[in-house]
Amino acid sequence: MSKRLDMLFSGMPRYVEVGGVRRTVFNEDHEAFRETLRAFIEAEVVPVYDEWFAAGQAPRDFYYKLGELGIFGINVPEEFGGAGLDSHKFEAVLYEETARAGVQFGGSGVHVLLALPYIKMLATEEQKKRYLPKFVTGEEMWAIAMTEPGTGSDLAGMKSTARLSEDGTHYVLNGAKTFITGGVHADRVIVCARTSAPTAEDRRHGISLFAVDTKSEGYSVGRKLDKLGLRTSDTAELAFVDVKVPVEDLLGEENKGFYYLGHNLASERWGIAFGAYAQAKAAVRFAKQYVQERTVFGKPVAHFQNTKFELAACQAEVDAAEAVADRATEALDAGELTPAEAASAKLFCTEVAHRVIDRCLQLHGGYGYMNEYPIARLYADNRVNRIYGGTSEIMKTIIAKDMGL
Repeated sequence: MSKRLDMLFSGMPRYVEVGGVRRTVFNEDHEAFRETLRAFIEAEVVPVYDEWFAAGQAPRDFYYKLGELGIFGINVPEEFGGAGLDSHKFEAVLYEETARAGVQFGGSGVHVLLALPYIKMLATEEQKKRYLPKFVTGEEMWAIAMTEPGTGSDLAGMKSTARLSEDGTHYVLNGAKTFITGGVHADRVIVCARTSAPTAEDRRHGISLFAVDTKSEGYSVGRKLDKLGLRTSDTAELAFVDVKVPVEDLLGEENKGFYYLGHNLASERWGIAFGAYAQAKAAVRFAKQYVQERTVFGKPVAHFQNTKFELAACQAEVDAAEAVADRATEALDAGELTPAEAASAKLFCTEVAHRVIDRCLQLHGGYGYMNEYPIARLYADNRVNRIYGGTSEIMKTIIAKDMGL
């Protein structure tokens, strides 16, 4: 394991000043990690990010660098090569620092935020010994394949099937998936497929999860999708034609996959919420810097009252989103983040980010519409936050139900 992770192992929580606002969510270990991460981004990502943006993905060897830095092993038990921590706060720091620099780490977020919880929750000891050491180093990158063409958010309507062979040694996987982030570079994909037909009482019954080796015969990667934003994360279509999946790669029990998927939704929505807040905070930083440097009618744009009022209003919204995001982080680490609280955090933070980033782009004028400026890329990247992980409308439904409405 990288020696750089030594800084993460100890330290009592302290009040730490971040961005001028007193926060209690991070301690000195998190701030030391922040410094290391910021230096890494400046040295390894910023100089080549335009190339990644043009290519539409980060290079595969970049993930080995993240593995060496220790990013993938923070929440992996020590016996499998990780740091053995049980906290999402280091992920939170990563969200803040990538947003601050106006960059993305390709499709690696799915590897840690989405795939790892399923491995830790469902994998047997034998599976963990096979999967996790390569997960930590980046030798095996993971993705998760749920959405299918024509089904959207209706996961119970998926058509992909996995039938057990007559000799009971493997499943035969057939079907197709779409919108799979990390799908181009993935070495293993957690694929959701039907092992049984739905019942009249429960159409969600019959879905199972499989850790599919992407080198398997019959597995293919289709189009790398041309997205509006998140240009450096590889998002693809996948197809399975009689793919043989060993029974040893079934995750959890047969037919319970839908319930496993629901178990991790709170952490997924926390990640989207915190990431959106971090983007909003970065947008204010970009706009403030721009208006102080840009001159109009003989004076900096920052000198106009409208500019001051707009940025002040944006800062107030960011402060509120920060408080919501931090509260959700503490609840998640304590194992107390409820589905309704996660939905509320996602709804609030993504809607705030939408308003703030739009206003900050407006302050850039025509330059804000140019991709060479980070605010333009941020505007495009942010839009999906109100869609994936459950749309804003779905979040409102969950919150209303929790209210007894």
